Amino acid sequence: MSRNSRSRSHGRRSRRKRVALMVGAPVVAVAAGVTLINSAGAATPSEVSADCRADSDKLENCEFVDVQFKQNSFGPNERVSPVSDNCGNASTTTKTFSVSASVTRTVQLEEGFSVDSGIKLGNSVFEVGAKFQTQEINITRDDKRTTLAFDRSDIVQPDSMGFFMWSHKRTDVSGFLKATYKEPQDGGTVFFSPSEGATSVHVFYPQILNNGTPDGRLWLRNVKCGTTDAAKLSKAANNSAQSTTRAAQAEPGFGQGGANVTDVEIPLSEVTAP
Repeated sequence: MSRNSRSRSHGRRSRRKRVALMVGAPVVAVAAGVTLINSAGAATPSEVSADCRADSDKLENCEFVDVQFKQNSFGPNERVSPVSDNCGNASTTTKTFSVSASVTRTVQLEEGFSVDSGIKLGNSVFEVGAKFQTQEINITRDDKRTTLAFDRSDIVQPDSMGFFMWSHKRTDVSGFLKATYKEPQDGGTVFFSPSEGATSVHVFYPQILNNGTPDGRLWLRNVKCGTTDAAKLSKAANNSAQSTTRAAQAEPGFGQGGANVTDVEIPLSEVTAP
């Protein structure tokens, strides 16, 4: 091949390279532009949940959208009186118990956190509750506390430890959060947590009796001394702060304590209204 032919061939290749580079450069620029736009990002479900819980200034509003509900569900099993010790005695004994419990409306997000109602979310929760307030079922729609408190004498079984247990009735409404942001994020202002149509966000509305006391199940529990459960109760009884309500610690439900535990339900009609 002659030198002129090689030179012409080399020139054509150089021009093709330059054209390829010129065409490719804008593509890189566009890709970089997309990355910059997406860096703002849409609010993730966890961010929506956190912003609603914190009542973030970024929010125009945060609403609870109900999807389904269940009435007469039971809340946590709580020990609501001090423990009375009748260990080592072969006969029953009558003890006076001071019983105290309270209920309040609770908003529980999917991560397990509860949020205060004095925020944007509170108004929505209050309004949603109106749909479940009926002549048959009275609920607490706001965040006020309703108290159950009384003194009662009851029988502690031989060689046993006695105390009162309580589980309040509530209307469990489940749904999702809808957050409206003041500034657009990724082209939108409305985002959901965990997703639109989900049922993992719960609002628990306590059910209240006509006499003003919380509705629920109250029972006297006797635990045989010398058992593991009795040992735990003895340890707790040594600390007055632990010998009353232990809402944060799981307790067996009514009739679920096992062979060494006896439960006797107390009708709420026997409880004096506040």
